[in-house]
Amino acid sequence: MSDIITDIILKAAEKARMETSNEPEPKVTGPAEWPINCTVGPGLEGAIACESKVGYVNGAKGWLIYRGYDIFDLCAYSNFEEVTYLLLHGELPSRKQFEEFNSKLIKYRYLYKTLRLLVGFPVEKMNTMAALRLGTNMMRQEFTFLDADEDAPVKGEAIASDDDSIAMETQPLGGKNATYEFRLGKKIKGLKRSKKKKIETRIDDGSNIDTCYHLISGVATITSAISRLHQGRIPLEPDPKLSHAGNILYMMTGEKPDPVAERIMDVSLILHADHGMNASTFASMVVASTLSDFYFSVGAGIGALNGPLHGGANQEVMKMLREIGSPGNVESWVAKALAAKKKITGFGHRVYKAYDPRARILEPLAEYLAGEYPVVKNDFLTAKRLEEEVLTRMGRERKIFPNVDFYSGIVYNALGVRSDMFTPVFAVSRVSGWAARVLEYQQNNRIFRPRALYTGAFNKEYIPPYKR
Repeated sequence: MSDIITDIILKAAEKARMETSNEPEPKVTGPAEWPINCTVGPGLEGAIACESKVGYVNGAKGWLIYRGYDIFDLCAYSNFEEVTYLLLHGELPSRKQFEEFNSKLIKYRYLYKTLRLLVGFPVEKMNTMAALRLGTNMMRQEFTFLDADEDAPVKGEAIASDDDSIAMETQPLGGKNATYEFRLGKKIKGLKRSKKKKIETRIDDGSNIDTCYHLISGVATITSAISRLHQGRIPLEPDPKLSHAGNILYMMTGEKPDPVAERIMDVSLILHADHGMNASTFASMVVASTLSDFYFSVGAGIGALNGPLHGGANQEVMKMLREIGSPGNVESWVAKALAAKKKITGFGHRVYKAYDPRARILEPLAEYLAGEYPVVKNDFLTAKRLEEEVLTRMGRERKIFPNVDFYSGIVYNALGVRSDMFTPVFAVSRVSGWAARVLEYQQNNRIFRPRALYTGAFNKEYIPPYKR
């Protein structure tokens, strides 16, 4: 049955390549020659902050590339675990490498102490993303000694540790480059950790490749537990025989997924794993650049993803579709929305001026699921009619197309994922990209320190309190 899903993806790939093959190449590839001259808008829009080999988005062509591999090929032939290894290590794994990597993911899905602590909180009354961030911090407590005073990082020999106070055009003090040397599995130059013997369950120093493995497995387990607690149920232990995607569905719903559902969930995770220097990825990298640990860095990513301008749009799409009600109501609803200058959720993207490649895959998957699960059939038909109406009125001319959020909620609902869990599931996938980019950036780390244009007053006279 999974061959059906592969065929769906390959057909989407063929269509995408036919429609976008003549688009121009962007000018943001190749090695950098610092300093770089670029046009920067508010919010650092357009700024070049670093080099990366992890992933690449070409908005003009509708491309999404992970480590040189096209997203369509990865979704058609690979799986989330293999893609995660690729993002972290830069190459696809050999069979032995995959088996060793997957065995660690299986082992790290078990979070006995973290879940025991999480159950003790009123998680059912918390925002699901707030609960996820709390659970991630509890993982930090379970697997590290980082909160112990003697284990806190110290400046040591780190050069010019206050380089963020030096203007960008000035050579940093202490050395030619304000860099720190990082090697996976080795100590970080300038940092001294306690020599306290770690017990077996606390093997993680918070800033290495094993930390990334812990977080990738752990965030999935915590997300599933939060879903269960919100339903008034007890969290389930993972099944070592199921894949990462299969375990998420099982631990959320309590039912072992069929191969097609597991495969579609796996594709959804691949699609969300990385997407350039988006807000949550940047937030994770900024925190990591201070030499904070990866748990706090991922916590920053979760916090950024919680914002309605970043995560949660697919949940809003589902609300919109239910508000419209049926395909027959679409035309009048769109007319009223445009007259009121109301944003139609799920259309347009900050980067893409072509059809979002992720939406190209999710749309036929949603259509397939609509044929198998009547519960989402009306939602899909309404969404499809809405897409046609929007493209007819404004899409093709203004290059406004469905984005990843437009069909993903329908897919998740069909698979049994509750709407309030859409954004945490996004985090389950994106933690792979966060971890990969943090690891990469710290190989030649420099603390982020942009500047602001001061627009305030000067030379104001201080007035004592009794004269105000």
